[in-house]
Amino acid sequence: MGSILLISQTALELGFQYALVAMALFLSYRILDIADLTTDGSFVLGAAVSVTVTAAGHPVLAVPVAMLAGACAGFVTAFLQTRMGVPSILAGIITNTGLYTVNLMVMGWKSNASLLRSETMFTLLRDSGIGGDWYELLLSAGLTIAAGAVLWLFLGTRLGLSIRATGDNRDMVRASSVNPAFTVTVGLCFANALTALSGAVVGQYQKTVDMSLGTGIVVIGLACLIIGETLVGRGGMGRGIAAVMVGAVVYRAIYAVVLNTKVVPIECLKLVTAAVVALAIAAPTIKSGAAFEKRRLTAGRKGGR
Repeated sequence: MGSILLISQTALELGFQYALVAMALFLSYRILDIADLTTDGSFVLGAAVSVTVTAAGHPVLAVPVAMLAGACAGFVTAFLQTRMGVPSILAGIITNTGLYTVNLMVMGWKSNASLLRSETMFTLLRDSGIGGDWYELLLSAGLTIAAGAVLWLFLGTRLGLSIRATGDNRDMVRASSVNPAFTVTVGLCFANALTALSGAVVGQYQKTVDMSLGTGIVVIGLACLIIGETLVGRGGMGRGIAAVMVGAVVYRAIYAVVLNTKVVPIECLKLVTAAVVALAIAAPTIKSGAAFEKRRLTAGRKGGR
């Protein structure tokens, strides 16, 4: 019973921490309709900055600094798209490639960094006695819910509404005297700041960071987003933000079950995740294709008669 509780607690902690990545993808992919591949590098950048600044003795300051670094990465991607005419996917790939060197530089030209003897936000909260044995979950959930509330409030502002409109129809936004290049830039900066926040929290939670930490994070974030939208549904901004949190927790719970029961070999889990995400994204096309084939066969039978 104790091991089940520990597994559930860990799944909730990681679920809330990685929900920030799904929230970032909700903003870039769902709202702005941009496939931002900067996510992998921004996640590692956030973790690297957080661990480095925390090692210097500033665990709380490390979080906003990491978010600022992530926003800068988003700005570079947006600049390549809006000012240099680089397609969105290629812009993300270019920025992500450049971030590899930046992340190495942040970690002192090492492939990993550690916080084994340093205070973190989690140890500070533990020492304060707040939250008891659930202090890690309390901090992870608190930061994610606060970030979700800020995103919800932001998307309700005039600028936020302009960003939402940009994803729907850029020509209409341009005709309304709003510069879509500006709204795209703000949206991608915000999204990558959220991704970096996730990396910052994970880095302090695990007390370590390495260059492979962000591998496949885009697929994991999309899986959380799709699972959440399947369970909660798609609707307003509040529902969408709640959906990514639910999806992230459910994904981590599934991950924990697979890891402990070995229903699927752990080595194959990312392959299964990628297949699920691909099928979920392709579902509307598959559904419409199946409906068309059904109508064609029905029309063929009627013509034969």
